Amino acid sequence: MEHLSIKEIHDRLEELKDWDLVGHEITKEFSFKDFKEAMEFVQKVGEESLHQYHYPEIMIRNNKVTITLTTHDEGGVTHKDFKMARIIEQMV
Repeated sequence: MEHLSIKEIHDRLEELKDWDLVGHEITKEFSFKDFKEAMEFVQKVGEESLHQYHYPEIMIRNNKVTITLTTHDEGGVTHKDFKMARIIEQMV
């Protein structure tokens, strides 16, 4: 699987609310009521990541969670990243 072109990435980002391209990754910050709710979201993302065999970078700061996706083996963003982003969106 090859990584997507910049144009393909921007076209696909239009389908996802508030996701951005940063370098060779797509990223989004999610806000929750409190730390507990943020951790529950992270747990769900982690469990689904195991099923998908695709692991995001996850950063937690109080009630905010930043998810970053890239396909390291391909050196950039692929269809797998957008599939995972859509799955994550359904968890919110």
